[in-house]
Amino acid sequence: MDRPSPEISVAEDRQSLYRAVAERLTAAARGDAAGRGAFHWALAGGSTPEGLYRLLAGPDFARRIPWPQVHAWFGDERCVPPGHPDSNYRMARSALLDHVAVGRVYRMAGEAEPREAAAAYARQLREALPAPEGVPVLDLVVLGLGPDGHVASLFPDTDALVSEAPVAAAYVPRLAAWRLSLTVPVINSARRVWLLASGPDKAAVVATALAEPGAQPLPVQRLAPRGEWLWFLDAAAAAELPRP
Repeated sequence: MDRPSPEISVAEDRQSLYRAVAERLTAAARGDAAGRGAFHWALAGGSTPEGLYRLLAGPDFARRIPWPQVHAWFGDERCVPPGHPDSNYRMARSALLDHVAVGRVYRMAGEAEPREAAAAYARQLREALPAPEGVPVLDLVVLGLGPDGHVASLFPDTDALVSEAPVAAAYVPRLAAWRLSLTVPVINSARRVWLLASGPDKAAVVATALAEPGAQPLPVQRLAPRGEWLWFLDAAAAAELPRP
C-alpha cells in the first residue's frame, strides 16, 4: 500500500492549534449531520486532545456543533474501570461529554477481560457503521502521537499493529498493562484521520515520523489513510521539520 503524505497545519501555539482543530471539527460535524444524519467520531486520550475537548465544551463551540447527531467512539482505552484516573473515557467525560448533549457514547469496557472487550467493541462498530469493504468506516478518528511513534494504543512490537480485526487487545510489556485499540485497517478506512501533536517533547518524533520509514517503521508510519489525512502541530512540535 502506498503511504500518503499528510497535509500539515502548523499553529503558533497550543491554544491556536486547539482552535484550528475545533473550527475544522465543527464544520465536519455540521456537514455530516446535515448530509448523513450523524457524525461518528473516535476520540483520543492524552493531554493534547483533552485541551481540545475543553474548548469544544466551552461557549465558543458547544452551541455550534449538532451534538445530538454526534456519536462518540474511542480510539483506544486503558484496561481500567471507567472511573479510574487513567481511563480515557473518564477524561473525555470530564472534559467534554458531561457538558454537551452527545447523541450516543460508545465506551470501551476497560474493566472487562481485554479480548472479550475488544470483540464486543468490534461488534458495536460493525452494527452501527457502514462497512462497504468489510471494515467499519468512522467519520473522524483523532489521534495523539507518543514519543515512540505510537498512535491510539498501537505500540511498537505488539500484535495489535498487525491485527486485521477492527479492535485489538494488546499487552504492552514496557507498561506491564493491557490496552484496547482500534486497528490500522479501521483507522485507514475512516473518512478523516487527524493527528494532533503539541510541545517541544514531540518535535523529534514528529520529524522522524514524517521522514522515510526505516527497517522498523514507527507505528504511525504504518498508517495509510484513504480519506483526509491531516496533522495539526504547534510550532514547538514542528521545530525539527525541514524549512520550506
